[in-house]
Amino acid sequence: MGRPFRQLILKTHARCDLACDHCYVYTMRDQRWSQRPRVMSSSVLRAVALRLEEHVRAHSLSSVEVVFHGGEPLLAGVDHLVEAVRVLSAAGPVRFALQTNGVLLTSAVVDVLADLGVRVGVSLDGDRSAHDRHRRRADGSGSYDAVVAGVRLLVGRPVFAGLLCTVDLRNDPVRCYEALLPFSPPAVDFLLPNANWSSPPPPGSYADWLCAAFDRWYLGGETQVRMFAEIINVLLGGQSSVEGFGTSAPASVVIETDGSLEVSDMLSSAFEGAAATGLNVRTSSFDDALLVPGVVAHQSDALCASCDACDLRKVCGGGVYAHRYRAGSFLNPSVYCADLYALISHVRERVSRDVAQLAVR
Repeated sequence: MGRPFRQLILKTHARCDLACDHCYVYTMRDQRWSQRPRVMSSSVLRAVALRLEEHVRAHSLSSVEVVFHGGEPLLAGVDHLVEAVRVLSAAGPVRFALQTNGVLLTSAVVDVLADLGVRVGVSLDGDRSAHDRHRRRADGSGSYDAVVAGVRLLVGRPVFAGLLCTVDLRNDPVRCYEALLPFSPPAVDFLLPNANWSSPPPPGSYADWLCAAFDRWYLGGETQVRMFAEIINVLLGGQSSVEGFGTSAPASVVIETDGSLEVSDMLSSAFEGAAATGLNVRTSSFDDALLVPGVVAHQSDALCASCDACDLRKVCGGGVYAHRYRAGSFLNPSVYCADLYALISHVRERVSRDVAQLAVR
């Protein structure tokens, strides 16, 4: 049996109030979302709580993170979130987080989330032009002003978890990073476009973009950038907690609004049903899901021959699993292999030089 799940990604609402053209849920190959209920029902929530309780007990887990996701989870309404936290809190030692596009954040909503102990991450792609290039409403209008208004309500509050920024090579990396700093985010996540060998990303050097962003961050250190921090952590011998770096097995499972258990919704870029396990939380346990071939493969540290031979294998870990897909197989290097190699090499050189200088002192 695989590694116990320590993170549940709960799709509390299966629709979104934005129409982002780079969304891996709605714009890629897997369109099963359209067949699912809009909102997760109370009965599914109770089934999740039951499965969570038995999983915690079976594996003596000290904590589990529940991430409210979507779609846009705030579309389910604050009362739904209150119910979800109440039901799931009774199941074991749970920490709560929510990933939102920020449009529906108000003072009242933030206050409720703070009272519930739900930490909030917001998607913001940089300045106005960078953000509105992709994150638009259905009528084509930009969402930047609404998102920024929501983020400002989080600034300085313990509820603020950080900002997620999808990389677009048309945006200047330094300007993009610096556009996020006025909001004092506790952390920033740079997310590579969800792509693979069969559906490649927009062409260009992601390594150059990320190296420039790293150099600016490394000199300033105003906040944590998880991608860069995890590379340094693993280079120095630590264990990564972020999928896509290091060799630690992913320990998350997705629960859709209808109760379906899924591997990772990022697999939607590969083919329809790539994330499916065939199980539902109403009738199957999380331990059952750990035995499904797709979950076993996702948690496996098995890599292709070229990755096994790579000197950066322990740092890269083959990259994000979804990014390895090509023509029926995930046993390939990441579509970002060359970029990851160049980025990690760049970080290693910078850190090694500084460590050597400290040793001389």
